[in-house]
Amino acid sequence: MKSREEYIQSLHNKIDEWNREIDRLSAQADKAEADTQLQMQKQINKLKEKRTEMELKVSEIRSASADAWEDLKSGIDSAWEQMNEAVGAAVSHFRK
Repeated sequence: MKSREEYIQSLHNKIDEWNREIDRLSAQADKAEADTQLQMQKQINKLKEKRTEMELKVSEIRSASADAWEDLKSGIDSAWEQMNEAVGAAVSHFRK
């Protein structure tokens, strides 16, 4: 089992990975035709909102008591999986 700090570090690493994917999608959107660009920008904005939610959840774990962070972990793991799926779907959908 990971310690809280190891868990938080793994979450930060994943956020960094998502940031790189969002940046790639943004660069791709800049080169797309107007209709596709608009569609991509909407998806990118949704991903950025979800990323911000995940960053808030990381803050919750960091500030939680030693006992409470374990309880928060399962809910965050579920939200994390949803974000992974959303990023993966966006990348797959707009991959050329």
